[in-house]
Amino acid sequence: MKRMLPVGRSVVCLVFLACLLSSALAGERCRIAFDMGSSGIRAGASNSAVTRSTEIDYLAALWSGRGLEATLPATVSALAELPATAGFAGDCERVGGGFSAWRLAGQQDKERLLTILAQIREATGVAVLVIPQTVEGAYGYFGARQLLGKGLTTSHVLDIGGGSLQISGADTSLGEMLGQKVWYRHLCRAIRGSESAPCHLQPMSDEEVAIARRLADEKLARVSHALPAPVTMTAVSRPVSRGVFPALTRLAAGGSISASAIDRDGFQFRALSKAIQRIAPLSSETSTALVDASPVFGVYLLSDMLLVEGLLRATGGEYLRVAELDLTNLPGLLADDRAFRWGRHYGCYLERLRHLNLDAYHSDAGSCP
Repeated sequence: MKRMLPVGRSVVCLVFLACLLSSALAGERCRIAFDMGSSGIRAGASNSAVTRSTEIDYLAALWSGRGLEATLPATVSALAELPATAGFAGDCERVGGGFSAWRLAGQQDKERLLTILAQIREATGVAVLVIPQTVEGAYGYFGARQLLGKGLTTSHVLDIGGGSLQISGADTSLGEMLGQKVWYRHLCRAIRGSESAPCHLQPMSDEEVAIARRLADEKLARVSHALPAPVTMTAVSRPVSRGVFPALTRLAAGGSISASAIDRDGFQFRALSKAIQRIAPLSSETSTALVDASPVFGVYLLSDMLLVEGLLRATGGEYLRVAELDLTNLPGLLADDRAFRWGRHYGCYLERLRHLNLDAYHSDAGSCP
């Protein structure tokens, strides 16, 4: 559902999670959480520093029309096996957070999603909640604060996932269904007239680059209104830290863009625009070789650059800091009392989800029968 909950609700989430962090779940029953994103599941526990993950392409199943039913066997297996392989001890409460792909599944067919969620609960005992985008943003900032501490010097954290992106701050957050794979799919439609992704975006002409930039401005139109200036960002996800940033560094070393626009902590807007101009006319294979990128990041390199450029344009940013973090939603989800209360009233949650959509999460579990 493409909308943003009130900013005040995001602030409440952040304060709430910070309080939970200080309590450290002392004396409470252990918890296991599952971060269920567009590309797979990651498991963590309140009494362990270990995490385990597995890949499941939820977006591909949804885009193909097969729905989440196609992923059900793999999901059930992962929810059962990941805690065992991680060696999580104790009879722990188990809650899953369903993020971008699960929100998309609810948009496509809510009743179908409700059936899948009930089947997962029956097969595994795990209550999977469809997490609102602003709550996901709160989780992101919470996790970044834990990992970076005083090293987090910007007002917001930028996390680009496969299905959605989050711009998360202490006071304001914004989420859009415009992650790496979704954005690439939009470009395939707009520039190549293709419904399948990945299509062959490169080479791109100057006119096609202009189309891509206009599309980015259109998709990110809410950003400048939702996030009052000044906005500074630290990008913490791999499309930037292992894709865009090292590619810019190599282009600067080769003289394609100005070395003064890059430093060890990040890069300037003008470096990104120059890099787009340099690699857009090339094939994907040639540009990947030019910057010595891995195939995983090379296929999305130009589209990721265009997306990040659009985000800087929307926020008025001249510089983007970059941090290499293994950032997940697990710390925030493990600390979220509200989510685990819903795990104890899951039948009521599913009924609220049917009638209230994503606002089911924010409703009061204490009022359930």
